[in-house]
Amino acid sequence: MISVNLRDTRPIYEQIYDSLREQIVKSIIKPDEKLPSVREIAAELSINPNTIQRAFGRLEQEGYVYTVSGRGTFAAAVNLLSHPRREELFSKFDHNVSELLTYGVTGEELMERVQLLLKGGRTNDSNE
Repeated sequence: MISVNLRDTRPIYEQIYDSLREQIVKSIIKPDEKLPSVREIAAELSINPNTIQRAFGRLEQEGYVYTVSGRGTFAAAVNLLSHPRREELFSKFDHNVSELLTYGVTGEELMERVQLLLKGGRTNDSNE
């Protein structure tokens, strides 16, 4: 369910946050589905429970999960079309495209890149 890459430069809590967020957004974890407990994940990954709790706290703060006292943490139903993360990503996209244009990248090159990504392809410099 969740994997942690110790070679990744991102903090472990951020990797856990990203992994769970992606699974919720892609409906791999369905709305109202109970997530494993902090202790279960900590034991499975051999990570301090505080690290897992930090990821859960961020997920809850951003509306990806909700907690029911005494029952656990559950995936929230996320409206992707009006989620604040969408606007944040568009803002980053606009900034990056503007900078690429400054470096002489053409509109045609940008369109080819977007078309490749839409087809499920990977670019040569994709990170992972």
